Amino acid sequence: MSGARILISLAAVACAAIVAVPAGAERVESAARSRESSIFYYPWYSTPVRDGGWAHWYVERQGETPTLSTRYYPSRGLYSSSNEKVVDAHMREIAAMGIGTVVVSWWGTGSPEDLRLPLAVAAARRHGLEVAVHLEPYPGRTPASAAADIARLRETGITDFYVYDADRDPAAAWAEALADLDGVRIFGHTTFDGRAKAAGFDGVYTYDVGTWNGSTFRRFCTQAHTVGLLCAPSVGPGYDARLATPQTLVRSRLDGATYDRMWKVALRANADVVSITSYNEWQEGTQIEPAKIQVGRPGYDGAWGRRGLAAQRAYLDATARWVARLRALARQ
Repeated sequence: MSGARILISLAAVACAAIVAVPAGAERVESAARSRESSIFYYPWYSTPVRDGGWAHWYVERQGETPTLSTRYYPSRGLYSSSNEKVVDAHMREIAAMGIGTVVVSWWGTGSPEDLRLPLAVAAARRHGLEVAVHLEPYPGRTPASAAADIARLRETGITDFYVYDADRDPAAAWAEALADLDGVRIFGHTTFDGRAKAAGFDGVYTYDVGTWNGSTFRRFCTQAHTVGLLCAPSVGPGYDARLATPQTLVRSRLDGATYDRMWKVALRANADVVSITSYNEWQEGTQIEPAKIQVGRPGYDGAWGRRGLAAQRAYLDATARWVARLRALARQ
């Protein structure tokens, strides 16, 4: 998630509030047996030909030439998220991996992401995918405005919502705003399970695959279930946002080993939803969308021992394997 980014201390997990198991815990246990998967998706890319300018592909710093903001290069080239054929291909790939829900980044009413949401929804539904909305920290977002947005978007048939950076507003404000919402599941991006419960969220997710390596997923989900929340830890292939942001943190992909490890610990954590960061957040280097070798950009060569064309889709194939294991657990 480019822009304002909150790096969450792993120590915060240990400080999460633990309370007695509430009456709603049975719902959480039932959901755990269903074993869902979701993936974060970004409809924010623009090109001069289709959209009149670049967005999210290049960074411009004062006095410098615009620089490509990703260390990888898409196999499809630098595309526009307003291109129906591209979006349809994305959703086809996501569905082919067996993933159940695509979580679309959304930056408020009237934003480019809002205007492109119908395109993403239509393509997703053509391929049998559920759609959730990722409520980003758009300018002026408050618990009340977020609740109003959720109520409006629910009318389009969307029932799952992920609220990024939920801790920036008081739990009491969230609880008041969300109290009258029915027929939806709302996941809060926070490590404080007790606070999330007090805020009226139905679940929690981690999103950040730079700081989080999965070592605390079991504790995180145990605490979430204890307070009656759904747990949706996020797995990802790696992290490197140095070209796009001042962030210096790097989590190497290790030729696929990082991704495999995060999946293993997520499955052992009894997660209700395994959320994947991400399909196409190229600026932070968390994408699993196919990439190819370009000058100065390595592609995925070496991942699981693959080279050349076979390497371009390596993360799609690995995801399909892990989602199949997730579904197998649900049948046990």
